[in-house]
Amino acid sequence: MRLYLINPSNPLVSIVKVKESRWNRFRVWKPLSLMVLAGLTPPEWEITIVDENLGAPDYPAMPRPDLVGITAFTSQATRAYEISTYFRRHGVPVVMGGIHATMCIDEVMERVDSVVTGEAEGIWPQVLEEARHGSLKRRYDGGLAEIKDVPFARHDLLASGYACGAIQTTRGCPLNCSFCSVTAFNGAHYRQRPIADVVREFQSIREKHVLVVDDNLIGTRREHIARAKDLFRAMAQANLRKQWVAQAGINFADDEELLSLAAKAGCSGVFIGFESPTPEGLLELGKKFNHLKGRDFCASVRRIQRHNILVAGSFIIGLDIDEPGIGKRIGELASQYGVDHLNVLFLTPLPGTRLWDRMKSEDRIALDAFPEDWKYYTLTFPVARYKHLSLDGIIDEMISCDREFYSMSRILC
Repeated sequence: MRLYLINPSNPLVSIVKVKESRWNRFRVWKPLSLMVLAGLTPPEWEITIVDENLGAPDYPAMPRPDLVGITAFTSQATRAYEISTYFRRHGVPVVMGGIHATMCIDEVMERVDSVVTGEAEGIWPQVLEEARHGSLKRRYDGGLAEIKDVPFARHDLLASGYACGAIQTTRGCPLNCSFCSVTAFNGAHYRQRPIADVVREFQSIREKHVLVVDDNLIGTRREHIARAKDLFRAMAQANLRKQWVAQAGINFADDEELLSLAAKAGCSGVFIGFESPTPEGLLELGKKFNHLKGRDFCASVRRIQRHNILVAGSFIIGLDIDEPGIGKRIGELASQYGVDHLNVLFLTPLPGTRLWDRMKSEDRIALDAFPEDWKYYTLTFPVARYKHLSLDGIIDEMISCDREFYSMSRILC
C-alpha cells in the first residue's frame, strides 16, 4: 500500500519557494504533523511525505498512491483542494485534516473523500485500516490526543532541504486570545510530552538548528514553569549540541533560573507576541496576560537578552482601536523595547476564532470569495474591513512601521 502525505504550498508566499533562493530554506518549517502521522503508520504502508514548499513535484510522473493525506492551514486550503481534485480524478481517495478542515468541515467535505477533525493521532490507525479495506468513512473525529502516546516524528523521511529541524513538546493554550484558534483546536488544557521522549527525539534530529513549534513552550502556571525547567535541565545534561528557538509569553523573562537553564539547553531565540502597544488593544484581543503586574517590557527584553537569547517581537495592525499613525507608533515602541527583530502582521480573522465570528457578523470580511480567497489568509495581506484604516491606509501603516524600526540610523547604532 502506498501513502502520500502532502503539505500544500501557497503560491502567493514566494519566500518559501526554496528553489528560488538557497536563503529561503531558512524560512521553511518542516510539516511536523505529517511526520508524526508517519510515525503512527504501520509498516505495510510505503510512505512518501511531499512538502510543496520545497517545490511541487510532478504528480503524474510519480507512482499512483492508494491513499493521499493532506494537511492544511487556512492559507493552504486553496492549493489543498487543487491537489485533492487531481488525485480524486484519478481514482485515489483523499483524506484531509488539520486546523482548516476542523474549522470549515462542510466546505472541506465537499472536496475530499474523508475529513479528520481535531488532533489526528488517536484516530489515524483506524483511518488507515478502513482505507485499506475500502471502507473509509466520510468523517473521523480525533478530538484531543493523549500526548504521552504521541510517537516520535519520522525525521528520516524529510532529511534534506531544510535549515531547521522541528519538534513539539506541549499542546494547548489557556489564554484563548480572540484572534487565535489554538485553544479551539488544541484545547485550553496545557499538555506536556514526557521529558525523556522530547530529549530522545531531539537527539534524532539531524539539523543543528531546531524550531520548537509549541504555541507557548513554558506555559503560564507555576507547575508549567517547573516542568519547563526540568526539560531544560534534561536537555543540557544530554548535551544535545543544538541551537533552538521557541514561542513563549513575556513571562519567559520573569524567572532568572528559567532563562539560565534555557540558555544552557541551547535556546538562541524566543518569539514573543506583544500584539498591541496599548492596554486597550490588548483587551480587545483578549490578551490581558501581557499587562499583569504592570510589566516593564523594556526590562523584560533586556533580561532575556542578557542570556544571549535573541527576542523577536510580534505586533498586529488593524485593531478597532488602531488609528492612523499606529504603524510608526509600533515601530517606535519596538525600538524602545529593544527587540532584535520585529514581526508585524495584519489583523486576520481566521475560521474558528472569536474574531472571525465577530467580523463575519459585522460583514467585515472583505476577501470572502471562498475557497479561492483563502490563499490570502497568510496574515501578510489585509483581508478585512478595518474600523479606522482603509485598505491603502493599513498598507501605508505597515510600510511606516518597517521604515521606523529598520531605519538606517537604527541599523547603524
